[in-house]
This record gives sequence, C-alpha cells and structure tokens, in this order.
Amino acid sequence: MAGIDIRSSAFNDHSFIARHYAYEGDNESPPLAWSGVPDDTTELVLLCEDPDAPSGTFVHWIVVGIDPRSEGVAAGQVPSGGTELVNGYRERGWGGPHPPPGDEAHRYFFRLYALSEPCALPDAPNAAQVHEAVEKRELADGTLVGLYQR
Repeated sequence: MAGIDIRSSAFNDHSFIARHYAYEGDNESPPLAWSGVPDDTTELVLLCEDPDAPSGTFVHWIVVGIDPRSEGVAAGQVPSGGTELVNGYRERGWGGPHPPPGDEAHRYFFRLYALSEPCALPDAPNAAQVHEAVEKRELADGTLVGLYQR
C-alpha cells in the first residue's frame, strides 16, 4: 500500500506538541501538510487519536470529505472540503491533548487516509468505527505522531 507523507511545522514526528494546541491551552488544531495522495483518491479522512487514554482510545479530531487535491491545513482551520465530526469530548471539531496530570507522555496519532470511495460514519464515531469504515476503501495512508504530557 502506498504511503502518504504527513508532517507539521508545529512539531516533528514523535516529538512534543506545544501547549498552545492542547485542550487547556488555546485548543487550536496544529498545521498539517501532506503529499503522496494517489491520483484516484475520492476523499481524504483525517483522524487524531490517543491510544494511551485511560478509558481506551480517545478521538481528538475526525474530518471526513477532505478534498483529495488539498495539500494540508493551516492551524485552527478545517481542511478544504472537510466536515468535522464530534470528538471524544462530545464537541464538534478539534479537541486538543489533555492527558491526566502525572501520566507519562501520551501519543497522538494523526492519521490521514486516502479513500477510493466516500465512507459513511455516524456523527460521533469512535476510533474503531473510523478504522473499520476506511479499511476496505483505503488506497494509502500516512501517520504523524505527537506527544503531550501534563
């Protein structure tokens, strides 16, 4: 399977995310850029999840319907053509990192999926529902991991 290169000018892969992007900070989504999207992609799906959350994988951001010709998104914005779904905080859009105080650094996986056809998701899907929906339609994907600790 082909790979999408996803990166951020705000943090490097497996490095710490600034408090500005955290829930208790300004709660602004970080800037992201990507390349390597296959030509036959019909939509991109962006998922940010924390598998280290005490209650199980926590969803911080889900955006569906992103224009496959887009090359990224500015901080605090919605990717071109995208629709934000409800996150684990029960809020629509980005919900920044907010691990329990004293926990070791949590990992925040920003996953971008290139799909062969649009996927249908409920308005507030969990991470497993997103993975299942994209699995059979996935042409390529890319992952960027950020860390955060309180």
